[in-house]
Amino acid sequence: MTALASPEEKAPVAENRSGASAYDGLARLAARIASYLQALPLLLILGFFFVLPILTIIVVSFWDYDFAGLYPDFMTLNYEEVLGSWVTWKTYLNTLKFTVIVWALTLLIGFWAAYFLAFHIRTTTMQMVLFLVCTVPFLTSNIIRMISWIPVLGRNGLVNTTLVELGIIPAPIEWLLYSDFAVVLAMVHLYTLFMVTPIFNTLMRIDKSLVEAARDAGATDWQILWNVIIPLAKPGMAIGSIFVVTLVMADFSTVQVMSGGQSASVALMMKNQMSLLQYPAAAANAVVLLVLVLIMVAGILRVVDIRKEL
Repeated sequence: MTALASPEEKAPVAENRSGASAYDGLARLAARIASYLQALPLLLILGFFFVLPILTIIVVSFWDYDFAGLYPDFMTLNYEEVLGSWVTWKTYLNTLKFTVIVWALTLLIGFWAAYFLAFHIRTTTMQMVLFLVCTVPFLTSNIIRMISWIPVLGRNGLVNTTLVELGIIPAPIEWLLYSDFAVVLAMVHLYTLFMVTPIFNTLMRIDKSLVEAARDAGATDWQILWNVIIPLAKPGMAIGSIFVVTLVMADFSTVQVMSGGQSASVALMMKNQMSLLQYPAAAANAVVLLVLVLIMVAGILRVVDIRKEL
């Protein structure tokens, strides 16, 4: 039989265990502090350039103002004017209309462009060359690319002149320029690449053996597209949708120029308020728009899990 250890013999063992436990606690604390220190630069950058400006906008949205200046206060009148005005609601609905139409068109065009590059171009070199060709227009500014549509769509522009000379129409089409059509066309031109890039990145990650297995099982091209490719491309489609939605909701220059001042958006309304020094009213609109965009982004993230792409 084994003899029982005396209290004197048990004491060093207990001391060793307590010392090891304290050492492990200090090691875990040091590792936690190190991780916080590593994340500190990012937290400072996000806090200064992202969180602080948003908090400032929220604070200013409760201030009072007149033609002479701003007055720090806490009042909900700015939000009452935003949410209680039919003109404001109509402007938000018009912005949502542009967003939905541009999102649908960019998703359709962007998916087929990415699908063509990923599955119909055999060599990687040619895929990259054609993809870079798509990015060439982005070497110029958005304003230049947007304004370039004016000589094309104008009353005496390229499209109307060609159609009249061919005898297809008796007179120039008026609604090609300075209309909602022109706004949507310019936005689709500006933002389609933001849909193509994430979808193309997702499609390039799809294992081609899955497509071959589906084809060997007797699936048609449309069945492969609907049951294999589109479900696997959803994360890229969601990321592209987030890009397009946020860009369209915040765009004011395209609406102002391409509609000829005949249409409105929330961003354009805020720009006009700031030009009139109505900063609290513009801040209240910015907060409401931010909440609306976050709701739309949250809805997209509820439908599709984009963590597969991160």
